[in-house]
Amino acid sequence: MSTHLTVVVLAAGQGTRMKSDLPKVLHTIGARPMLAHVIDSAQFLNPDAIHVVYGHGGERVKERLQDLPVSWVLQSQQLGTGHAVNQAMKEIADSQIVLVLYGDVPLISPATLSRLVDAAKDSSLGLLTAELGDPTGYGRIVRDAAGNITSIVEQKDASPDQLAIAEINTGMLAVNAGQLRDWLSGIDNGNSQGEYYLTDIIALAVESGVRINAISTLDLPEIEGVNNRVQLAELERVFQQRQAKRLMLEGVTLRDPARFDLRGSLKVGRDVEIDIGVIIEGEVKIGDRCYIGPNCILKDVVLGSDVRVEANSILDSSTLGNHCLIGPFARLRPECQLADDVKVGNFVEVKKSTVDKGSKINHLTYVGDTRMGANVNVGAGTITCNYDGANKHRTVIGDDVFIGSNSQLVAPVTIGDGATIGAGSTITRDTPAGELTLSRGEQKTLKGWKRPVKIKR
Repeated sequence: MSTHLTVVVLAAGQGTRMKSDLPKVLHTIGARPMLAHVIDSAQFLNPDAIHVVYGHGGERVKERLQDLPVSWVLQSQQLGTGHAVNQAMKEIADSQIVLVLYGDVPLISPATLSRLVDAAKDSSLGLLTAELGDPTGYGRIVRDAAGNITSIVEQKDASPDQLAIAEINTGMLAVNAGQLRDWLSGIDNGNSQGEYYLTDIIALAVESGVRINAISTLDLPEIEGVNNRVQLAELERVFQQRQAKRLMLEGVTLRDPARFDLRGSLKVGRDVEIDIGVIIEGEVKIGDRCYIGPNCILKDVVLGSDVRVEANSILDSSTLGNHCLIGPFARLRPECQLADDVKVGNFVEVKKSTVDKGSKINHLTYVGDTRMGANVNVGAGTITCNYDGANKHRTVIGDDVFIGSNSQLVAPVTIGDGATIGAGSTITRDTPAGELTLSRGEQKTLKGWKRPVKIKR
């Protein structure tokens, strides 16, 4: 792509129809702000610079996206798209090609943008258009009898004949910066909105004898903007369907691609199966032959091969070895490391713990701040009591330990290798290796005791 390309992204709109305190371009598609998607596509073109024009009160946009490789240009008064572009022009040399994009059109593709920039070569103006069955709300492309573009008329300023035109302006264009600067100085705000329209430069370009090279796309979602939450949801589904299709072509089995959400990045091995209602967040890696059951959430996790995650489980910021079995209804909180062949069963929560090979925590158990050895069997209802109300403490469980059901391990405490903890015990001191340790009150039977009977009235 040209080394003389500058991208200007307009992101100053208030987005009143979103009915939100959040700036419109920060509303998300696939858990990323719409503006970030636009910047991603622009970066594929390797531009010299990307300028984002933001509005008064848009400091939140800068703060949220401060890591983006862009320069920020303030449009303190929202006086139209032409005025917005003009705010960035002082930073752009006349020799550059300027590509104008919009922060609320998140699905624009790098391939289409590349074609648009190519259309601006040889001192032409590249204009992205589309034909819509219902063009309501868009500016109409006006052509002469020979089919040449002569102007763009905004919806609110169009005549009845012009409103019948199906070809619309997407707002995206590419043109030489020097030409653009001259035309921007020649437009006025004599329209129903009292704004300086960027589209008015088309007529000025025609008057200057500049060729208008229109390119179009049949992929209509990529030129659709977001003005309300209905449109946001519609583009979210388009985005998710595209990701699902890509994964299936890579060999992933999605039981229903319409009920799958990828809100980050996913790397997968071979023969991975993902059931319905699964949400992938952050950076996730899944090894070969893994199965993810219905209604699971995986966030920033790494799974080895042959892992099964059963229904309704939540895995967050953890690493699993091979042949692990998780769930159903299990939760791995951040900083868990599970070795090969570990089982974490139904209604088990594990937090900030390491679990070595072959250990089993099968049901109704909480394990937190724990280092667990290999081949440990943890009985139902066991709790590591790691919090004293002020500080977290560590539990250490050796290899080959058996912990009976309904036990409480009060940290800090160490369970020696090969130890057995009797069911129903509360362990407050370290236990020796290879021995049975238990703490229970004496069992009693009260002979002759009668259960109370309800008095009939």
